[in-house]
Amino acid sequence: MGGGKPHVPGTSLPKLAAGPVGQQIHSIYKGRLGQFADNGQYSSQNLQAAMYEGRATGQEHVKLQVYSPSNLSRPTFEEAVSHKFEDTRVGVSFGPSWSTHWIKITLKVPQNLQKKQHLELHWDAGNEGLIWTEDGEPLQGLTGGGERIEWVLPDSFRDGKPHTFYIEMACNVMFGNGVGDIIQPPNPDRYFQLKMADIVAVNLEARALFVDFWIIGDAAREFPENTWEEHQALQICNEIMDTFINGHGTQDSIIRGREIARKYIGNVDSSKVYESDMEPHVYAIGNCHIDTAWLWPWAETKRKIARSWSNQCDLIDRYPEYRFVGSQAQQYKWLETLYPKLYDRVKSKIKEGTFQTIGGSWVEHDTNLPSGESLVRQFLYGQRYFESRFGERCKTFWLPDTFGYSSQLPQLCRLAGMSRFFTQKISWNNINVFPHTTFSWVSLDGSQVLCHMAPAETYTAEAHFGDVHRSISQHKSMDQDNTGLLAFGKGDGGGGPTFEMLEKLRRCRGLSDKTGRLPRVKLGDSVDDYFARLEKKAEQGTEFVTWYGELYLELHRGTYTSQANNKWNNRHSEIRLHDIEYLATIATLKDSSYKYPKKEIDDMWEDVLLCQFHDTLPGSCIEMVIRDCDELYAKVFKAGEKLIEGALSALEIDATDSIGNELKAVNTLPWHRAEITKVPDSEEYALVSGGPGVARVQKVSGLSKTPASIAELEEGVFQLSNEHFRVMVENGAITSLVDIVEDRELIPKGEKANQLVIFDDKPLYWQAWDVEVYHTRSREELPPAKSYIVERGPHVVSLCTENRIGEKSWIKTTISLAASVEGQPSYIAVSSEVDWHETMKILKVEFPVDIMNTEASYETQYGIVRRPTHYNTSWDMAKFEVCCHKWADLSEAGYGVSILNDSKYGFAIAGNLMRLSLLRAPKAPDAHADMGHHHIRWAILPHAGPLDHRTVRTARNFNHPYKLYHGPSTPAASASLLNSIQLTGSPALILDAIKRGEDDEDVSRGELPTRKGRSIILRVYESLGGKARGCICVDGEVLDVKRIEKVNLLEDDGEELVFRGGECRVELRAFEVATFRLQL
Repeated sequence: MGGGKPHVPGTSLPKLAAGPVGQQIHSIYKGRLGQFADNGQYSSQNLQAAMYEGRATGQEHVKLQVYSPSNLSRPTFEEAVSHKFEDTRVGVSFGPSWSTHWIKITLKVPQNLQKKQHLELHWDAGNEGLIWTEDGEPLQGLTGGGERIEWVLPDSFRDGKPHTFYIEMACNVMFGNGVGDIIQPPNPDRYFQLKMADIVAVNLEARALFVDFWIIGDAAREFPENTWEEHQALQICNEIMDTFINGHGTQDSIIRGREIARKYIGNVDSSKVYESDMEPHVYAIGNCHIDTAWLWPWAETKRKIARSWSNQCDLIDRYPEYRFVGSQAQQYKWLETLYPKLYDRVKSKIKEGTFQTIGGSWVEHDTNLPSGESLVRQFLYGQRYFESRFGERCKTFWLPDTFGYSSQLPQLCRLAGMSRFFTQKISWNNINVFPHTTFSWVSLDGSQVLCHMAPAETYTAEAHFGDVHRSISQHKSMDQDNTGLLAFGKGDGGGGPTFEMLEKLRRCRGLSDKTGRLPRVKLGDSVDDYFARLEKKAEQGTEFVTWYGELYLELHRGTYTSQANNKWNNRHSEIRLHDIEYLATIATLKDSSYKYPKKEIDDMWEDVLLCQFHDTLPGSCIEMVIRDCDELYAKVFKAGEKLIEGALSALEIDATDSIGNELKAVNTLPWHRAEITKVPDSEEYALVSGGPGVARVQKVSGLSKTPASIAELEEGVFQLSNEHFRVMVENGAITSLVDIVEDRELIPKGEKANQLVIFDDKPLYWQAWDVEVYHTRSREELPPAKSYIVERGPHVVSLCTENRIGEKSWIKTTISLAASVEGQPSYIAVSSEVDWHETMKILKVEFPVDIMNTEASYETQYGIVRRPTHYNTSWDMAKFEVCCHKWADLSEAGYGVSILNDSKYGFAIAGNLMRLSLLRAPKAPDAHADMGHHHIRWAILPHAGPLDHRTVRTARNFNHPYKLYHGPSTPAASASLLNSIQLTGSPALILDAIKRGEDDEDVSRGELPTRKGRSIILRVYESLGGKARGCICVDGEVLDVKRIEKVNLLEDDGEELVFRGGECRVELRAFEVATFRLQL
């Protein structure tokens, strides 16, 4: 206050402004980032120009010779190198599509490159390839077209001497050979030009700066503009650019640019970036999802496996943090058989924990269409392979890309030793958004698995900044857990992660630790580690939300119908295998010299399971794959016929069809059945009744008290009738169906059942995959040409109607009604012969019924799925086309109608209108899908009372028609053995499979430890949805069973049950699947 000098704080701010400084225009400076690293008009001046320190090309340094096998063959390495190689060069085109060319490369590094830090071969022929050493070891796959074109040269190549290796060139790209659009049918005459075969010295600092800039640039582009992290990222990027420009692109300017980048992302040059104590949110795992067949045939898949997995072994060696998962036991088996050296390399990585087996199934299969027993065998064969080769079973079911998930999968997973499930395909829904990410998925029987759906909504993430960000921003279960799995790597066509992806993830982690805002990613953990943490949370009280029943994919509904012959082959091969195992099991009990044909059965199952891959059985693959399937199924049926003959012969049941002996049949289903069946090579019919096992065959002349009859009441109007039903057919359609016993009309007045209808079928994009919601707007009835009586009874009456379908196609439909058989349901059987040559149409058959219910029932594997018949919500409407197995049913209190089918899976029930889908005509990816001749069967089964075992059993009978043959009398011992195991009690219990134990000492193939003695395995399930009690009854006079255990699907030791007096009482909960071992 008193006269002294005031104190003025010091400042470094200049008193005078140096000049004007403008505010950066955000959009301009952000747009500028694209100039620095792209291959556009500035590439000669930007970072791209500094990426390489030298290059050598031409015959002096990279000498090329080629051997081109003929006939699109794919010779082994040994076969190929035994041939003469001719000179070739860069610029030559190789083809046609699917051909193979072996390139012999003699490489000599010039002196001026020998001391460079990092040398690579850059090879780009625009197609896939595999590098082999001179002594036949596969090293690394090549993708072409600018992707994965580099191979790091060994240091031993720096000696200036010539070094020889080979490239196996495949004339297809990663996604086959489609023209323009990948899903279009392959172009058979595609050629690929070799554009590059260079020795390149790579500037590793420039390459690293490229990735630094990429990720920081993504932060500038993707972080919200109102955040300091976004602004700082933009400033860092512009500072790097300015430094590079002002330094004239020298190495010093590049190193300085990396130092600037570290201010934002830290030090990211090693795996140590993941060693911070900060808690991660995103756990990244490499995978390559090789479609076992899709837009390429199996033969190419086998090479894709070698290309992809050799790449991953190389990356594992170079990046200590990297972990890779490989699923599908079939692919491992192919590798083991065809590439033993690479298989050993993979096996060593599995042992050290860096290459991890996952999935537990034979292939990544479709889950809608295979039977319940097929789903069991996917797990049985998959888990046994993994255990026998690598010493461990899988704990996580890995199925990221299939077209919906059956409601019984959680139960089967648990029974196969897996409590975890990973997928993401439901994110493809095109109507509703699935509401959960991590949840407990509950099966029909109440079994649960912990499910995680990748929140990034892909299994082929490129490991971009955005993929890491979306792994949390799209997470829908944050109330329970705030972590997500990121499955990254080139996929579908294989390939897997690249070194760029691993470098990007290092930088994402560095950014999270140094700057923040981006979820923290971690590598080094396994998928099982991830799920173990989730299970620990559940154990500690976290209540994960639940989802009960099927995970219905609101897309790809056409796959229930596409490629009809493939679906017929699948179901009939499943039936054939059921019969073989039953008969062969009994034969081993009858004849000690008969050996259970385990290898042959295994081979058949493995072929059938392979054909159930999720792009094969659904029909979303190219024509080459369908032809491969046809060949495999033909092999299965041929082998199956031989095995059945062998088993019957051991049972002294001669199946030679020799004329003159008595007629006989074997009922391979587990209940008594009686049917009127046509005698082979005759116009006569027989009543076949009995079983399980040997059935009695009686000529039906005079047996039927109420024969079937048919009459033409007026022109084009026919009446078919038996004791149960009176059917009126007018112009080929059923206009009246009366249940005589119940005095009930089932067809609404003015409506027509068994009406063939055709629709325009042009989905938004995925032709073979999709039927879209709007297809029903184009409904068109097929007009009849003529109807005429084929059979006049008294045992069976039949009426045939012929229809034209457009100009090129026709269909003959035969409606048949058999005389009623006492104690057996009666149904209206329909068979059709179709010559189908349509374009983008779908053929269906309609059944309007006088039944009211807001829910309909559909058979699924080991149970029933109930779905809405209304469109109250978008979730209800989305199920306008659904999958069913052998039947669909609409019932109300007291009455119902079931529609049975043989090898059809697409169905729809809206209100009281039931529709069975018969044929489609997509033109991509197979231009000839479903074209040609078809035989289709279905049936109408009205029933008084609720849906019950009558429908379940009748549908099974319909799919297992009796086969009659001539032969001598069946010995009593064989007849007794065939009937020696029965399941009595509740008719809801189904004895679905009878087989020998996998590891019985007289059956085992030595893959796993043998089990002493002999055993019989029974698979039983509850079919109607309620607790059911029954009894496993064994005829002790012909079968000596010592004890009975309840085991899992893998046939591990289980709970011993009370078994006395030849009886073992069992109780199953609703839709439970149970496996029992009868130890002999």
